Formats: sequence, structure tokens, C-alpha cells
Amino acid sequence: MKTIGLIAMSGVRVVNPELINLGLTLPGFIDRGKVIASLPTLGLLTLAGLTPDRFEFSYHDIFDINKLDKPPGPFDLVAISSLAAQVEEAYTLADRYQAAGSCVIMGGLHVSAEPQEALGHADAIVVGEAEPVWPKLLEDWEAGRLKRVYKNEGPQFDLANSPMPRFDLLDPTHYNRITVQTQRGCPFKCEFCAASIRIAPQFRTKPIDRVVTELREIKKLWSHPFIELADDNTFANRPRGKHLVRALAAENIHWFTETDISVADDPELLRLLRESGCSQILIGLESPVIAGMDGLEQKANWKAKQVDRYRTAIRRIQDHGITVNGCFILGLDGSGPETFDAVWRFIEETALFEVQLTVLTPFAGTPLYKRLEREGRLLYPGQWNRCTLFDVNFRPDRMTVETLETGLRDLMGKVYNKEFTAWRRNQFFDRLRQRRRAERGSDELPLVRFSDRVQKHA
Repeated sequence: MKTIGLIAMSGVRVVNPELINLGLTLPGFIDRGKVIASLPTLGLLTLAGLTPDRFEFSYHDIFDINKLDKPPGPFDLVAISSLAAQVEEAYTLADRYQAAGSCVIMGGLHVSAEPQEALGHADAIVVGEAEPVWPKLLEDWEAGRLKRVYKNEGPQFDLANSPMPRFDLLDPTHYNRITVQTQRGCPFKCEFCAASIRIAPQFRTKPIDRVVTELREIKKLWSHPFIELADDNTFANRPRGKHLVRALAAENIHWFTETDISVADDPELLRLLRESGCSQILIGLESPVIAGMDGLEQKANWKAKQVDRYRTAIRRIQDHGITVNGCFILGLDGSGPETFDAVWRFIEETALFEVQLTVLTPFAGTPLYKRLEREGRLLYPGQWNRCTLFDVNFRPDRMTVETLETGLRDLMGKVYNKEFTAWRRNQFFDRLRQRRRAERGSDELPLVRFSDRVQKHA
């Protein structure tokens, strides 16, 4: 029986040693990193679901290739999945597998953007979606006629035909969250985005009954799973999203997803989210000020039109008992050093439960990368290990590289400070109690700013 190894390059990467050292003391930052690191790679589990039973296969996470005495295996064939920040490590691992006699297959976002680069380390690559071509690839490999590149030339894959991911390949004790995909693509077109829209440009949804079937398969292995929806924007189709949430409510799970700020406009959806077990939604706010936002979303400039209502929208969402993970991008064109203070004030004023601070990152294949390349502003072309979302790999237009690096570091030190993190989270629960008081006709208590609290106790 031929053996197949499914290899996921996992974990969070940072090159800047100051951020590495700082991260060791910032619970809020490290907690999110641990969550990301513990997520299994759904794409590989999906390929396993398409693999005939005549093969023997296993799933493996590789967190640090430098600590790896011997790669998992041996295998007749390995499929390696990696994000840009880990792809150089993935290439090193692929070379080791090839030297040991394994056939190496690579695919995903980065490989699809840089196919010729990947071909230097793989026997074959998959460009774009893998589901339509994986069975043919295995058939060709067995017959000794493996091609170098596999790319779907027919209709886009219908998510109604999605295979059941092989969740049973995972050790339940090693993962605190499990991923499920309910749709693919996104109706927005953000210049920086390197999500599934790059390999699946058309927005498509998976039948809800298919999603429920996957959830029930997971619950056979995890009695009380926490589900992270692997969607770019779960509520881009609002009516369908409500049907999905009603279905999730019946499954008795806790879950997390990504969406946009417009969910705050729909009281019914917010109520359904609260009742369904939704613990948190991640929203790409990018910036609390208009500087840098104009033109970021390239279809209708939608994001720039939302900034003025961010504060009201966040309060409305969190007052419904749903925590918000607000994501910010520092270094956007048009934004200068004043942005750091603006982000700090915004986080304090809104008491965001969770915060994700990143720097603008030009990933291969994105419009942002191509533009900065034309403008001669890429600092380390081809050095993908710097595409971490925390390392500066381009020249900002309104500040120096050093100012951006220092501003990120100082802001992280303030935002992920243990006391401030605890204050933000306590504010969320205090607001819930205040909301109950308001429902009973009592006066609403004002939000006490963190800086005012610090000054009072100074």
C-alpha cells in the first residue's frame, strides 16, 4: 500500500528580534498566536477526504523545522501546505523529502502566486483550487505520468460536492479549535488581501445541510467543539448567513468567524448570533481614521465609507454579547505616525475585546505587491519569510521604516499590556450587566476610559 504524508507548516513567524522578545511578555498577543498555531490545515484534511482508501495517509504539523531531527515518514508521496511566511522552510523540507525518494506535491496561495519558484522544490504543483484536480493527480502519479502543473481548466468547483474532511486524522488532544468552511471567496476586493479570493475569485457558498453534516462528524470526535469558520466573510450574503446561523444554533457549539462591520446594521442577525453560540467575530477595521482607507477596497471603496460609524457599530455588536476582534493595519499609504495614537485612542474608547495589530504586508500575487513593485518600494523582494504581518518589508509613503517598526512595537506594548487587556475584557462583561440594567429601566452607567482609571489610581 502506498503511503501519503499530509504536511502542514504551522505556527506564527516573526523575524524582528525586538518583536520576538516583546511577544514573550504580552499575553494578549501570544494568546491569539497560540490559537492560530493550534488550527489544523483544512485544505489538507479536505484532500484526504478525496483520497481513495487504497492509500495509507497521515496528517502532520511542523512548527519549527530547525527543531526537527527527522521529518515524518517515510512516505511515497507528500503534500505540503504552507503560508508565505513559512514557505522557505517548506521548500527546505520538500528538498529533504525529495532527497529521501518521496514524490513532493505543493499547492496553496503562495504556490499559486509563484508557481515557477515552487517548481524548483516539487515534483508537481497545484495552481488554484485543489479539489477538481487531486484525484487526477493521484491517478497520474500511480501510472507514472505525473505532470508538473495541475490547474483546473473546467468550471469552478461546486462546494455542494465538497468531500468530508478527514477530521479523524487529528489527535483530539492537540487542537482547541476545528475549522469548517461554509463558503469561498469574497465580494470585496481589498488591495492587500491574500485570502481565498486569489485562488477562488468567484464567491460561492456551501449548502447548509453539508455544513451541518461536517459539524456532526466533528462532534463524534470532540464532544464540545469550538468551531472556527474558515470563511473570508461569512455574512457577505446576509439572508443565507441567517439561515446558516439558525442551523448552527441547533448544533450546540461555540464558534468564531470573520465578517465585516455591516453585521451591526441587522438587529435580527445580532440576536441570532448571540443565541447560536457565536463567541466572537473578527472584523478587518484596518484603520479608525480615513487616512489610508481611501481606495483600499477597489470595487466600491466600501471600507472607506464605514469608518465614521465604527464606534457605534462595535458597541452595538458587543452589547449583544458578541466579542469583536478588531484588526488594524499600520503603514497604509496616506497614514503617518499620528495613526499610532489614533489606533490607541480608538481601542480605548471602544474597549474592543480582542485586538489584532499588523503592518501592511505585500503578499505575492496581490495588487498591493504588484503596485509596490512598480513603485520600487519593496525592501526584500522574494524574501517571503518577512511576510509575517509583523515585519516591515516595504517602504511606507508617510513615515520611515524605523518609525513604523517602532510605532508597531510601542503600540503592541500598550495594547497587549496585561492590565489593559484585562480592563478591555472586563469592560465587555460590565457592559452586558449595564445592558440588563437598562432593560429593567435602570440608568445606563458610562464607560470609564482606561487612561482615566490609571490617572485616578496614580
